Amino acid sequence: MSSISSIGSTSTALSSAITGSSATGSSSASGVTGASNISGTGILSSLGLGSGLDVSSIITALVNAAEAGPQQQITNQTNSDNNEIAGLTGLSTVLSGLESALSELTSSSTYQTYNATFTSGASGSIGSATTLPDATPGTYDISVTQLAQAQMRTSTAYSSGAAVGAGSLTIGVGSNSMDISVSSTDTLEDVASSINNASNNPGVSATVVSGVNGDQLVLTSSKTGTANGFTISADSGSSSGLSTLATGLNTAGNHEAANAVLTVDGISVNSATNNVSGALTGVTMNLTSTGSSTLTVAQSTAPISTAVNDFVTAYNAYNTAVSQLTSYDSTTKEAGILLGDPTLAAIQGQLSQVMSSSVAGNSIGSLANLGITRNSDGSLSLSSTQLATALSNDPSSVQNLFSSSNGIATQMSSLVTNYNSSTGILQTKITNLNSDITNLGTQQTALNARMATYQQQLVKQYTNLGTLMSSLNNTSSYLTALSKQSSSS
Repeated sequence: MSSISSIGSTSTALSSAITGSSATGSSSASGVTGASNISGTGILSSLGLGSGLDVSSIITALVNAAEAGPQQQITNQTNSDNNEIAGLTGLSTVLSGLESALSELTSSSTYQTYNATFTSGASGSIGSATTLPDATPGTYDISVTQLAQAQMRTSTAYSSGAAVGAGSLTIGVGSNSMDISVSSTDTLEDVASSINNASNNPGVSATVVSGVNGDQLVLTSSKTGTANGFTISADSGSSSGLSTLATGLNTAGNHEAANAVLTVDGISVNSATNNVSGALTGVTMNLTSTGSSTLTVAQSTAPISTAVNDFVTAYNAYNTAVSQLTSYDSTTKEAGILLGDPTLAAIQGQLSQVMSSSVAGNSIGSLANLGITRNSDGSLSLSSTQLATALSNDPSSVQNLFSSSNGIATQMSSLVTNYNSSTGILQTKITNLNSDITNLGTQQTALNARMATYQQQLVKQYTNLGTLMSSLNNTSSYLTALSKQSSSS
């Protein structure tokens, strides 16, 4: 009987050794989750049949316990990295907006926009003018005695549908010419169509005008100026009718090709077109009538004012974003994503230092003197009146304040680029954080593999235990039966 008791005790001891329980108590697995994550649950459900143990729950608890610590570290670090990337990306976005505004303030084209206007005389305005960045401010006396015009010739009148005669017409403009074949049945309409559709047309258009006296062919140069006048002739084999048409169209009339003739501060100027460029550097005069006028070229301060306003708007967007990223709610104990971040703190400090500085040798000196002041929340305010006064009195000093080699916008732009370029500090941090997330993914894969192996090991151990327990139970039953037989005999 002692041997039978020994066998039963051995079975209980094996169960206790693996489950960590005593014969009178057991450890609870409550609070342990993740059973659904354990692979091979079909195998687990068949385990314990020999031992009477809830093997599935035991293995789940053991795997979850081994996995919990490393998994929490991976999850926490991944969440932290993703949050920091989101914060740095948001910061990069508003810095890009600020960088764009600073680019306006440092661009030479912002300060090289000019207005050019004609003063209307007794006979009205002689035209308008446009400018390029290389224009020179000043006033100029302009006198126009002749406008440029295109040559135009008109034929004598023909009866509608009448043939003009057979032959060939040669029309030339400068060194270029074309030949037009005319049949014995061709009308003025046919001749006009042939001229307009010719692939080698040198610069002449044709139309037929039907008037009270009949149809008349009108030829007009495509461009103004004496160099663009045309000639027309009929070859020697042409009919007399076609030769007469050519002779009439080749005879000068009262609408001949002409250049624009004018003077600029008494200096004679000729132009093939009424859009006169080159006479004044960076200025194109668009002439519409003859007469005299004063042309005034002056710097336009509108682009400068726009650039300053854009800068204030962009900086305030940056300031709002930074306030959110570094916020702290004492009630909810929630902190902004980048609260305490050394990179953001460095950006804030350096930009603030530049904006509070003065530009040596500049008559305005500082942003505050231009009307740009800092509010208690870090945002900027702009006095439009103060800015307008500075632009009216000394626009060059405004340009120097922002865009000189030591100008405020120049310094700020250099700082922002250092942090926000594709190879800058922010992008480097984001790249490193993404690399860390990739490494954490590798760690996650390795952890999953280790836990799968650990589970398989446990399944094997409990399978062996079940086999042993079943064998011991069978032996115990046999010995009990044998003992009963001995007692009865």
